[in-house]
Amino acid sequence: MDHSTIHDLGIDVVRLTTTRKTHRPHVALSFDDHVFAVDTTRTFGNDPTQPDAYLITHAHSDHHGKSAMLSNKAICSKETARALEIRFDKEYMGRTFQIGETIDINGIEVTTHPTHHTIGSCAFSWQNGSGTRILVTGDVKDATDLPGCDFLVTEANYGDPADMSCYFEDDIAGLEQVIGDNVALGAYAFGKAQRAVSLLRRAGWKDEISMDSMGYRLTKGLMGDCGSLTEITQYNGGYEGMVIVPPWDLGKLPGSMKKYVLTGRSDYYYPAIHISDHMDVTGLVNMVMELQPEATLIYHPDGHRPLRMANHLNKVGCPAAALSEI
Repeated sequence: MDHSTIHDLGIDVVRLTTTRKTHRPHVALSFDDHVFAVDTTRTFGNDPTQPDAYLITHAHSDHHGKSAMLSNKAICSKETARALEIRFDKEYMGRTFQIGETIDINGIEVTTHPTHHTIGSCAFSWQNGSGTRILVTGDVKDATDLPGCDFLVTEANYGDPADMSCYFEDDIAGLEQVIGDNVALGAYAFGKAQRAVSLLRRAGWKDEISMDSMGYRLTKGLMGDCGSLTEITQYNGGYEGMVIVPPWDLGKLPGSMKKYVLTGRSDYYYPAIHISDHMDVTGLVNMVMELQPEATLIYHPDGHRPLRMANHLNKVGCPAAALSEI
């Protein structure tokens, strides 16, 4: 894609800098007289680019809410703010909204949309003075609720069409087959653990679920229908029902337990059940084609996948660029 396409839409992609003159994570978008920083760390007074707002799409650490949450310019959903406070034990200093609301950011009407990635995850959309419809997604599990756009900023966590691990379907049936007493599931405390609880309850498990302290606090704090939970304060056995802990803590549980990891990765010691909070590469490409942007910017994650996804999108007629090319 010719990078002038983005400029012609009335948008400039800005890489904010640190005091050491290196790029801050992720991206900021400059349009008209405004700058919106997206999933990035804070800038300070010596940076010539000062954003109107820090848009936080969700509370995973690689989206830098831990830094942005300390600014009164931070903007995220109420659930994301609560998750950030639980995860990092700091007060959220910015503004919040209910997902689906339209909010005013310095005169710009910004609409919010669910992405179904984690509890509280959302996308932001608005129009600039040229009438360009801008959509920033963050990470996406289900694109059903996202609106069409002219300029799309999105992710490529599983965006490499040449990597077979980027093609998958969730193995819900596999998870349901292992449900029972004396079973432990390895799941990240934020996002995957809450989804595991939801899937277990949906499958009919009504008994107690024991969870590590962080997973317990996040689940109790973010889910209104989580059922009976018990916090594991020490790994000393005696757990009731199902157990959910981070994958690296499975080895601390009794050897008599059956143990599985909810993951798309293949490098864990314990058997994997494929449950992902992301779309695979087919879903990502289909999302772009359905939203029909004139230009797409792939801003996440680090590494080669954004560039490979951008190259693939260009080949199938969807003009795209990776942030590393800007």
